[in-house]
Amino acid sequence: MHVIFIPYGRIELVEKTLNDIRAQKYLLKLTSPDKKETADMWIEGQLRVLPFAFYEHVFPVENLDIVLNTLGDKSERYQLSKTKLAMIRSVLHAKPIPEFKTDKKLLWVTQDVHIILIGIREDVMDLPDDLLAGKYKGWSHEAI
Repeated sequence: MHVIFIPYGRIELVEKTLNDIRAQKYLLKLTSPDKKETADMWIEGQLRVLPFAFYEHVFPVENLDIVLNTLGDKSERYQLSKTKLAMIRSVLHAKPIPEFKTDKKLLWVTQDVHIILIGIREDVMDLPDDLLAGKYKGWSHEAI
């Protein structure tokens, strides 16, 4: 799962928030080839820089609600019109932000950092062989 956003604020605070996002670890839920066993594996989320000051955070799909709730739409001063958001989403091949639960948050420093949520991207991909070597070779995950 990918979430695309624009952070803004004092550069020191924005960098703290981005560092927290870079350092986040997630549990990846794996399924055995015969679909009888499941296991959890710790992986790092990714933070990617997109053109024009957009950022993209990549994480397991199971954590969508908690990531969206943590980032949230904290921007009250700067709002993008629906037309501009639609144009940006079409250029970035993103979908609108879905409804999400607001009961849990990650411990990222987001105080005084305003974030505009742009959209999400869903993807299905095979995990690299080197990630699932040894005990978990042949196991699968629904999507990242």
